[in-house]
Amino acid sequence: MTVSPKTEQALREAMERLLASTPERTDGKLTKNNLCREAQVSRATMNRATYVLAEWDRRVGTSPAGLREQQCDAELTELRSKLRKSRDQCRQLQDHVDAAATVIMTLLSENAALREHADNRSAAVVALPLSRAQATRE
Repeated sequence: MTVSPKTEQALREAMERLLASTPERTDGKLTKNNLCREAQVSRATMNRATYVLAEWDRRVGTSPAGLREQQCDAELTELRSKLRKSRDQCRQLQDHVDAAATVIMTLLSENAALREHADNRSAAVVALPLSRAQATRE
């Protein structure tokens, strides 16, 4: 199937605007949905223009906008990976903090028990029996 010359011209002009990053009716992303919206034709009509779509597919990857989009996608992938690693590291550090807090609470409890035990002891001084050597000297 083919499309009318007017529709083909609209699709080609829309393609050039999108590839040049100068869209008039869309957000500029290099998608076929944007191509048909930019050309103001239906998706079904655009799908009948197979030779225009073949050219679109061929040119999208090598256009400046396409290259920028690929670069942005690669950067986004890298940033997502870094974020995942940072979250994992944060989780590990939180586990260490939780473990340290548990140890601190245990030590505080033991310390309080030892203080209570020490406070309950009498403060009286008890004389110890003298050894035989000390008793003979006196």
